[in-house]
Amino acid sequence: MTPQARVQAAIEVLDAVIAAARGQGASADKIIADFFRARRYMGSGDRRAVRELAYRAIRHSGEIPASGRSAVLGLIGEDVGLSSLFDGSPHGPALIGSDEIGAAPSLSPAWLLTELAASGIAGDDAKALLERAPLDIRINSLKGEPDLPLAGEPTQAPAAIRYPHGTPVEQWDAFRAGQIEVQDSGSQITCLAVGAAPGETVIDLCAGAGGKTLALAAAMDNRGRLVACDVDRGRLSRLDPRAQRAGATIVESRLLGPGQEHHSLEDLLGQADAVLVDAPCSGTGTWRRNPEARWRLSDKELARVTAIQSRLLDLAATLLRPGGRLVFVTCSLLDAEGADQAATFLARHSDWRATTPALPAGSPRGAGFRLEPARDATDGFFVAQFTAPW
Repeated sequence: MTPQARVQAAIEVLDAVIAAARGQGASADKIIADFFRARRYMGSGDRRAVRELAYRAIRHSGEIPASGRSAVLGLIGEDVGLSSLFDGSPHGPALIGSDEIGAAPSLSPAWLLTELAASGIAGDDAKALLERAPLDIRINSLKGEPDLPLAGEPTQAPAAIRYPHGTPVEQWDAFRAGQIEVQDSGSQITCLAVGAAPGETVIDLCAGAGGKTLALAAAMDNRGRLVACDVDRGRLSRLDPRAQRAGATIVESRLLGPGQEHHSLEDLLGQADAVLVDAPCSGTGTWRRNPEARWRLSDKELARVTAIQSRLLDLAATLLRPGGRLVFVTCSLLDAEGADQAATFLARHSDWRATTPALPAGSPRGAGFRLEPARDATDGFFVAQFTAPW
């Protein structure tokens, strides 16, 4: 492909990403993968260049751009050479019109910048939210020490090893054998807050595809009962194959009815030693990996997910035995989904208390801890641990 054709391909990708963001459709990663799958003639160098340009444009535009063309034109201020590729050549983008304006650079929509600043995220701390994330793996203690083809770097998480972005770990024998899992160090650290121990009954209330579930199974050494729940059938269906590969034999997956979760959990009322609520959230802590998520968020959506978080916390409280542990996690840096949410839970449950788990990273924030990309070199997370009354 010519450089001009690569630019045009990136514009087409961005048009699809923008449409999906407006309609709450597929993620940018999936859209790009589907785009390449339909164009198998594109070589690896072409695919890499198109992906890089598309993600540069996504990171550049805090507000959702008018179009993919506008998003790429916005990059010309920092990459003047791009303008010469808008030459109207075959398979390339049309000439730049005299009145065309590229998307303005910004970290995020203006209302969200205000929310972040009010939550103590500004300046370099805010800029770090859009830096490219490395790739972290977790060594699966259920499968023994793996033989890895590349040496990585340790992180604060005790079972983690870090590699550069794009390292093809999923092609390694150790991954196929279930000896390693791809999991950000911050996510691994939040699992430590659960304190899951062999022989306990632990519930992962929002398990999704099971990344944290598998870490909990390893911490429990496959002894005890681990119930992984979710309302999303598609995501939960991916857990069982992952658990089999990882040798996590104690995992029980349970599909819940949206808004009717308590009916499917009646047999577990008052039974759990620990409940993890890895709640649906804005995802502001994951922009390094999903920068287009900024375009999907609105104040209305934030209000919706915080209401879900409150409801799930109250549900989780009914599942714990006296003295049991409730761990609340969001991949968000907004206080509305962190410190404020923890405070309102304690206000509703005055006989509960916040406890302080020993974590290898993070800073105190309200009744919990917060992990930040700039300070901890992880994705952004809030985590709090509450203890049920005796």
